Amino acid sequence: MAMKENIKPATGRLGVLVVGVGGAVSTTMITGTLAARKGLAKPIGAITQMATMRMQDGSEKLIKDIVPLADLNDIVFGGWDIFPDNVYKAAMYAEVLKEKDLNLVRDELQNIKPMPAAFDHNFAKRLNGTYIKKADTRWDMVEQLREDIRNFKVANNCERIVVLWAASTEIYVPMTDEHNSLAALEKAMKENHVEVIAPSMCYAYAAIAEGTPFIMGAPNLCVDIPAMWEFAKKMNVPIAGKDFKSGQTLMKTVLAPMFKTRMLGVSGWFSTNILGNRDGEVLDQPENFKTKEVSKLSVIDNIFEPEKFPDLYGDIYHKVRINYYPPRKDNKEAWDNIDIFGWMGYPMEIKVNFLCRDSILAAPIALDLVIFSDLAMRAGMYGIQTWLSFFCKSPMHDFEHQPVHDLFRQWRMVKETLRNMVGETAPSYLD
Repeated sequence: MAMKENIKPATGRLGVLVVGVGGAVSTTMITGTLAARKGLAKPIGAITQMATMRMQDGSEKLIKDIVPLADLNDIVFGGWDIFPDNVYKAAMYAEVLKEKDLNLVRDELQNIKPMPAAFDHNFAKRLNGTYIKKADTRWDMVEQLREDIRNFKVANNCERIVVLWAASTEIYVPMTDEHNSLAALEKAMKENHVEVIAPSMCYAYAAIAEGTPFIMGAPNLCVDIPAMWEFAKKMNVPIAGKDFKSGQTLMKTVLAPMFKTRMLGVSGWFSTNILGNRDGEVLDQPENFKTKEVSKLSVIDNIFEPEKFPDLYGDIYHKVRINYYPPRKDNKEAWDNIDIFGWMGYPMEIKVNFLCRDSILAAPIALDLVIFSDLAMRAGMYGIQTWLSFFCKSPMHDFEHQPVHDLFRQWRMVKETLRNMVGETAPSYLD
């Protein structure tokens, strides 16, 4: 782990290239960041901007005063989208933020125009993108994306770049031999094996090839394959993901540890959601929902460890549903019914009804992942950034390790990593 003197300072401009830059999450993140740096809004929900940590000597400091993070004023936004609208127009269409809030930074938003996206309709059949690259092979797709990254870096005088996937969930792709090594992946890209090489993999490969951190904000199979781990290691690049932990799963990673800590049993957990944004529309397609379902289902098993506590969690019935309901737009509603049991096996029920705003919760997560990934890069950390599991529904891990899902353990991992970076140890009591 790198010490503070080895962390390169956050000098110059940081380019943030977002895949799906015109989507609800991206436009919300960009607007809030631009407003915050003008002092017109508070970056609420952003750990990098608002959270504190207790130091060895008992003092408490803002995280951004402990480690050298990129300043919001130094960030330049850009990216790709399947629609040509500038970010202001796209944000108006997304209907997450009110027009009066978008108008605070209207000129800046209008100046952010997407580059044509690397897109394959077969991976998101509900989206009919018009602003897309023409590429003969997946390898050609990668080459065009690499050129985009280089051109953006020069045109915007950026010292560093981070690439963030905030686009829709792709169809479920199982891991195959083509994903097992870098050589096999590159061969499959060149031979254009379109069924196993998702467009998201092209973005990830292009980012890593250009020496820039890559963050996967959806549950797609993408950087969580041996080929990408090998490539990230070879290029000394951090990779993080996957799937922003924003709503219902966030609640699960808080409630499940509570049941387990109190040794209360759980017999069933039924979760359902309604949402009406583009994400909801894409997830209405069964192949795309399967990708999300796998991400959402893994959480409980991991926290409860049923093999260790069969009496409490050996027979849980866990069901997750997502329903597309256009009238709600970005205002997602999540219901959880949890059947628990306590002393002498007596049953109890817990109902959770979370009326959340999907992009309002995801925007600060996206920003934090960008800023922390850039920090990791400057600190010489590469490969899977396990410490960023805190922000993800389906934390990346290699085949030797199990992911950590418990939110409080994840938060300790964040703090421990930051402390190690600056040569601090934790206060003597558990923090």
